[in-house]
Amino acid sequence: MKNPIHASIITVDQARAMLKDQREQRDERFPQLAASGQYILPDYRLTRKREAFKIRRHTFLKKHFRSYVAFDSDNGQTLWIHNFPSLSEACFWLNTGLKPNDTDSAGTYQGWKEEHVAEIEVLKDQLRAQHKEKKRPVAAPKPVTVTTVKKVKHAKAKK
Repeated sequence: MKNPIHASIITVDQARAMLKDQREQRDERFPQLAASGQYILPDYRLTRKREAFKIRRHTFLKKHFRSYVAFDSDNGQTLWIHNFPSLSEACFWLNTGLKPNDTDSAGTYQGWKEEHVAEIEVLKDQLRAQHKEKKRPVAAPKPVTVTTVKKVKHAKAKK
């Protein structure tokens, strides 16, 4: 298979760190981003807001179910970001640089999607596994009481 998908799934904290890194290096002549590669953030979308007479543009991540943000920083200096309604569209953009409605003589979105069905399914399985981990209830630790503290102190003293 030519041109495999190299995208990986990231968390919100990692995405915010990438945005912060880009923002901090905005005025540098040759920025060097900390994380280079292709990433997908599930269940969020990117919103932009212009303030201060439309000079400064602020970027926010907003929770949005079944929406994907694709981050591309392969060259290590520029961070390209786009919102997508489906995982396969995000992967298509990361892999080819085209959006699904763009025309290209080399191939179409549907043809590309048929070629990469297995890779997209692997990413979907990773998303399902992450979602199940989030839903799994975490056993809450018992609140510390005076009797448990005394038991711990006596157990250490006897040794």
